[in-house]
Amino acid sequence: MYTSAPNHPTAGVYTGVYTSAPNRPTAGVYTGVYTSAPNYPTAGVYTGVYTSAPNHPAPGVDTSVYTSAPNHPAPGVDTPHRGTIDTVQTDLLDRARSGDEQAFAELTAGYRRELHVHCYRMLGSFTDAEDLLQETLLAAWQGLPRYEQRASLRSWLYRIATNRCLNALRSGRRRPPEPTPPFDPPEPTSRDALTWLQPYPDALLDEITDPAPGPEARYESHAAIELAFITALQHLPPRQTAALVLRDVLGYSTNEVAAMLDTTPTAVKGALQRARNTLAQHKPEMHGGIDRSADAEIARRFADAYAAADIDAAVELLTDDAWLTMPPAPHRYDGIAAIREFWSAALAYRARDRIRIILLPTQANNLPALAAYQAGVDDEFASPAGIFVLTPSRGQIGAVTRFHTPPDLYPHFGLPLRVRAAT
Repeated sequence: MYTSAPNHPTAGVYTGVYTSAPNRPTAGVYTGVYTSAPNYPTAGVYTGVYTSAPNHPAPGVDTSVYTSAPNHPAPGVDTPHRGTIDTVQTDLLDRARSGDEQAFAELTAGYRRELHVHCYRMLGSFTDAEDLLQETLLAAWQGLPRYEQRASLRSWLYRIATNRCLNALRSGRRRPPEPTPPFDPPEPTSRDALTWLQPYPDALLDEITDPAPGPEARYESHAAIELAFITALQHLPPRQTAALVLRDVLGYSTNEVAAMLDTTPTAVKGALQRARNTLAQHKPEMHGGIDRSADAEIARRFADAYAAADIDAAVELLTDDAWLTMPPAPHRYDGIAAIREFWSAALAYRARDRIRIILLPTQANNLPALAAYQAGVDDEFASPAGIFVLTPSRGQIGAVTRFHTPPDLYPHFGLPLRVRAAT
């Protein structure tokens, strides 16, 4: 018995050899008589190449890896069907539709982290992504009676998440208040408007069950979470961001993206072209081939120098064109001289007030990072003081982003909310 699946014909029974064709499931042998169903070819026995026909879905309607189901063609790339409903999920879906919250939690559990990352890419803020993920799941729960399984569950959830993010962006970003520095900083090179940026913990990326993008993707998964890429996305209009992330990062087809955004394939192609041109102008430098050991070593050297207030040693690790940013503070310092001047003022304040800094290694956005804690001279414990994310470049550090993150972000990195201060 052929079981119904999103973007695939209604259930029926087959007899004959089904051979593969472009954008269709892998060849296989199916036993039984196929009975006619709405929007499917007339009943009969089929042997040979199956091609698109009137009243049948066009090839390539969905773009994720197609997962096998009982008596269904073997897994393959049907321009992918990740998230296709199988027998177990069908039972969970039926129970969820009847009001079973636990069934809904199990049904969506495998998609929650990737949806959170999707919202983070759209918004650039971990905190806002948390809120939008909850909104997405609530909307999905309330919309289950209207889910007709024409698209995979995964695609349906991405559609909801994308449109929730677009609604949030239309209503205006939540800009965190600008922090007041405890010292008089030098004049910045420029003022960065992207004050809402936050880091994303690498530890949470491991929760994504299938990180591989679809075949239409232009970016590797690890590159599409790096700070340079996330920052570049924030310069795009919202719908261009959505089109580029869905198409070039997740690998959905142009037709699927159009369906998710309630627009036409032509409009999607136009948005994609403009988005790609803007990204080319910003030229985000990707870290690329990640060498964890080299990253850890450069982070260790920076931590030693910064904690010891050794400006010369810290600056020696920077490339000539390095920059320093500190979201949500808008200040940006470009070049070694400007960064040195800022760090000199900051470290003078530390020395004056006898503040001790402790830096613990971590990972954020597939980059080496350091969690900062600070303590007064008489404090037994040190408290969170922001997260440094370092962007390696040519064997040195090309960018330092010190996020003045709220303390409640630390546990997501697996970090404690306080550490014993060094004596």
